[in-house]
Parts: sequence; structure tokens; C-alpha cells
Amino acid sequence: MKKNRCGWCVGDDLYETYHDQEWGVPIYNDNTLFEFLILETFQAGLSWITVLRKRENFRIAFDNFDYKKIAQYQQPKINELLQDTGIIRNKLKILATITNAQAFIKIQEAFGSFSNYIWAFVDNKPIKNALKNYTQVPANTSLSDAISKDLKNYGFKFVGTTVIYAYMQATGMVNDHEMSCFRYDEV
Repeated sequence: MKKNRCGWCVGDDLYETYHDQEWGVPIYNDNTLFEFLILETFQAGLSWITVLRKRENFRIAFDNFDYKKIAQYQQPKINELLQDTGIIRNKLKILATITNAQAFIKIQEAFGSFSNYIWAFVDNKPIKNALKNYTQVPANTSLSDAISKDLKNYGFKFVGTTVIYAYMQATGMVNDHEMSCFRYDEV
């Protein structure tokens, strides 16, 4: 029997697998929250499928998204990343990844974990929207505006409100699966 999925992922095997297994599943693990934050910041201005296709390359290039290592990157590593054709070679985004790793650690120190910090914005439970079609999904909300502003106050870069709303969707802070999608009630 064919599964009914959100319209945005239909027709691409990688997209469908990501949708079926990851998108919208609540994430509370700091390492995974950092991974998605970095991937979303690299996605800014590009399509998500572009980032998804390069995800494993990002994982290798960025030391398995180890934010403690990334926070220590120096010029030789930056040069190496700028030459890596397997990732998106945007110097500002690479530098922002280092800055964001440092800010991520500051938030952990202040709140005990990044998870404690980020999930407090939604009272530690996902927001469940009721969308009939993925085209109804907003690009941002007042909540993503507030989170974006707060992250920027901590020194984060490339965390505009649209990036943050996509991050909220990816990490399960908001359930934007279409109501007819088989994942809507599963996540």
C-alpha cells in the first residue's frame, strides 16, 4: 500500500527517506541539534535537497559535527574546508559555523544543554499545526522571529527567522506534516 506523504518530498528517494525517518521527529540530543543547525545555516539561500545530498560530506568535513572541535578550528582547517568540493564552500558560512559552535557551547554552559534552551521556547513540547497542504506552511512565525533574535544575541550567524523556522520543522519543535500524511500522527 502506498503511503501518503507531504507533497514537498514526493518523487525523490532521498527526500522521501528523510521525510519518512527524520523530518519533524523531536530531537533533544545536543549533537544532533547542532548538526541540524549547521545544515540549516548552509541551506540559507539554497534548496534543502542540495544540503541533504551533501550531508555525508559535511559530516566528514566537519568532524562528525563535533561542536567542541569545530569551535577550535583555525585557518589551516578553514583553508581545507574552502577547498572541499563535497560541501558548500561559502567562506562566510564556514566562518559562521565556527562562531556558532562557540556560541552553542556558551548556551550549554548557561542552560545545562542547548536542548534545554531551545525547547523552552515551545514549553518542551512540539507545536502541532493542522495543514492540509504543504504550500500553507509559513516561511517564518513570530516564534521563529523571537528565537532568531535570541540566538543572534548569543552571537550566532546565519540564523535568520526563515532558517530558524526550517530548523524548528526539521528538529520536531513544530509538526508541519500535512494532516493527510502518514507521519502527521506518528511524530
